[in-house]
Amino acid sequence: MRLRSQQILERPEWSMQRALFKSMGYTDYDLQRPLIGVANSWNRLVPGHFNLRLVSDYVKQGIVQAGGTPVEFGLIAACDGIANGHEGMHYILPTRDLIANDIEMMVQAHRLDGIVLLGSCDKIVPGMLMAAARLDIPAIIVVGGPMEGGCIFDGRASDTTSLTEALGMLKEGKIDEETYLQLEDCAAPTCGSCSFFGTANTMCCVAEAMGMCLPGSSTIPATRAERLRSAQEAGRQIVRLVEAGLTARKIITPKAIENAVRLSSAVGGSTNVALHIPAVAYEAGCPFDMDRFDELCRTTPYLAKINPAGPANCPDFHDAGGVPAVMRELLALIHGDAMTVTGKTVAENVAQAKIVNPQVIRPRTDPWSHEGGLAVLRGNLAPRSAITKPAAIAPEMRVFSGKAICFDSEEEANHAILQGRVREGHVVVIRYEGPKGGPGMREMYKAMKLLYGRGLALKTAVITDGRFSGTNNGCFVGHISPEAAEGGPLAAVRDGDEITIDIPARNLHLHLTQNEIDKRLSQWKRPRPRFTSGYLALYSQLAESADRGAIIPHRLD
Repeated sequence: MRLRSQQILERPEWSMQRALFKSMGYTDYDLQRPLIGVANSWNRLVPGHFNLRLVSDYVKQGIVQAGGTPVEFGLIAACDGIANGHEGMHYILPTRDLIANDIEMMVQAHRLDGIVLLGSCDKIVPGMLMAAARLDIPAIIVVGGPMEGGCIFDGRASDTTSLTEALGMLKEGKIDEETYLQLEDCAAPTCGSCSFFGTANTMCCVAEAMGMCLPGSSTIPATRAERLRSAQEAGRQIVRLVEAGLTARKIITPKAIENAVRLSSAVGGSTNVALHIPAVAYEAGCPFDMDRFDELCRTTPYLAKINPAGPANCPDFHDAGGVPAVMRELLALIHGDAMTVTGKTVAENVAQAKIVNPQVIRPRTDPWSHEGGLAVLRGNLAPRSAITKPAAIAPEMRVFSGKAICFDSEEEANHAILQGRVREGHVVVIRYEGPKGGPGMREMYKAMKLLYGRGLALKTAVITDGRFSGTNNGCFVGHISPEAAEGGPLAAVRDGDEITIDIPARNLHLHLTQNEIDKRLSQWKRPRPRFTSGYLALYSQLAESADRGAIIPHRLD
C-alpha cells in the first residue's frame, strides 16, 4: 500500500517538502510512517472543548504506539450556549460548513493519510462528519464527553438551561435573587458538552451510531479517566484503518445513515439531527429525504428517556448502558451488518452490551413509546416539512390549537414573553429565522425556556422556521419549510389566525383557505436582508432550506 503522504515525501523530488517538516523537528523516521491528522477544536471559549488539549495528547500517544506520526492542527468551535439569545446565534449553524471546509483544505493540501477529528458540540461534530464523508479517507471521531450534572434544582440535576428557566421563575416571583445567583455557581460543575441531551450529545451519539466513534465512547463524561483511555485507543485504531484501507465512505453508507436516524429517534435526540443527518448524507452521496426520516421515526420505539424528556442526564445515560445498549435493543430494526471504525460490524460491536438501568433505558419489549422521539409534520403551513420532538412534549399537548401571535425575530418574541404579552392559548409564531432569513437558523431556545419559567409551557405553543435546542420541551415545531424569507406560508400568518398542531396526524395547519393564503402571499414583500456584508451575507445567498439540511451545495454533477 502506497501512502498518500508519500506522494509528497519521496526523495529526491520532494526533498523541499521533507525539509519543511524537518524544520519543525520531524525526522526521517517520522516521515516514513503514516501521517495522521489530528483536527483539534480545543479552545477556552467552549466548555465542551476545554479538555480537548489533554484528550489530544492521548490520541497522539495512541497514533505513535501503533506506528503513525501525528500532525495536529486547530479548528474553530463556537458555543451555542454563549451565543444563544443574541446576534451571535446567527453565526453558529454557518460554522458547520466552515469546519468541514477547513478540514478538507488541511487534509488535501498536506496529503494526510488519515484523520482523527476531536470535537464535542452542536455544529462541530456534524461539520467533522461532513468532512470525513467528503474526503473519504480513514477517519475517526473522538469527542470530549459530557459534563456532569449540577446541583438539584426544580426536582432534577441542574444544567446550564436551568438558569433560563429560573429567570422566568424569578420574574414571576417564584424564586428569590439569592437562589437564582446560587444556581449560576452550581449548574455547570465541570467542563464538557452540556449534561442534558441536547444537540451536542445527540450528535456525538449519532456519530457512534454511524460507526464513526469507538463503541460506547460518545457518552463517556469529560472528567473520567475512561475518556483518555478511549482517546488513546482511537489513536491506535486510526493507524489500523489506514493500513486496512477502511475509509469513511465505507462506513458512512445508506445503512449507517438509517441506523443514525433510528438511534436518534430511540433516544429522543435533538430536532437538529433533521438538519445534520441529511447534510452528512449529502456529503457521502447517499440519497435521503424527509419522508424516509419520518418513516424511520414512526417505526422506531422510544427506549431512552433523557433530559429534557426526563430527569436523567447524559452521564446517567452512559452509566445505564449508553448507545451500545440501545443499539443492541434495536438490532431487529437496524442494519447490524453495517461496518464501523473498529473494523467490525455494528452487531459485533454491541453483542455484549446490556441495559444497566431500566429506569433510563427500557427494553424494546417495554418501550416508553412505540413510536420514536422525533416526527416530521406537513400541512398548509409546512408544505415541504417541519420537525418536532414528541419525546419532549407532554401527551396532552401533542394536539394543540390556538390563536397566532406573530413576531418577525427571536428578540421580538422574547421581549413580548418577558412583558407578559404572550398568554394562555397563544401559538407563538417566530419567522424570518430560517437558513436564509435569519440568516443562520437561530435556536428559539430562550423563548421556550421563558414560557416554561412563566408557567405557560403547557398552555402555549411555538412554531418557527428557525430551530430549537435539544433541551427544549413544551409544544414546539421548527424547521418549517419553505421558510418565510422564501415566501413560504409562514409569511402569510397574521395575529389572531387559528393554527392547529396535530402531531399524531403529522399535520401543521393554518385555518385559512388556500385562496386566502395565496392572496396574502401575493401582497408579501421580501424583507431587507439583516446582513449585507461578511460571511453571513454570503451564507444567506447559498444555504439551502431546512428540509435539505441547510446545506451549501457544492457538487457540479
